Amino acid sequence: MKKAIMLIAAIGLAIGSYAQIAPGYRAPGFELKNVDGKMLSLKDGAGDKGAIVIFTCNTCPVSQAYEQRIIELDNKYRNQGYPVIAINPNDPEVSPGDSFENMQKRANDKNFPFPYLFDEGQNVFPAYGATRTPHVYLLKRDGNNFTAGYVGAIDDNQRIGDVEEKFLENAISALLSGKTPEPSETVAVGCGIKVKKKN
Repeated sequence: MKKAIMLIAAIGLAIGSYAQIAPGYRAPGFELKNVDGKMLSLKDGAGDKGAIVIFTCNTCPVSQAYEQRIIELDNKYRNQGYPVIAINPNDPEVSPGDSFENMQKRANDKNFPFPYLFDEGQNVFPAYGATRTPHVYLLKRDGNNFTAGYVGAIDDNQRIGDVEEKFLENAISALLSGKTPEPSETVAVGCGIKVKKKN
């Protein structure tokens, strides 16, 4: 019985530590190293309206399928107050292709116009509750505080020619119009985040 209680408690702690930030909830700040070698915080990387925080990586085929769309999102919405901030949450010991050096190479090869940050130590993605790459958090700004306005997938199909609903773009349009996004939450679809096993 005692073992069962301990197991339930452990499961509860695990779920709690990865509890996803839901729409309407405060998003934690962060300061991470960008591919240019400089540290960047959420408040400094965000625009005057907020930010499009996307947990993504080099190696996931789904993330790769969305790279051009992420570039286009930044090009379209940066000047409207919602720039992209991309974060690689993967542990490079588990996924060597997601090392900081490989992040720098991919950002250069793909001409990323947005910051591409390394979640070294893997502290940020659990605080947000991200589970997939890509996983989107559209954040609304209020001074130096941020609230989630939309959480989930970029759109409804990784094949760009088959996209029928652009969840993220619709959510941004709603926020820019002073409305609540509908839906405000969808299921992120992609590769699981690569976490180093603890002994």
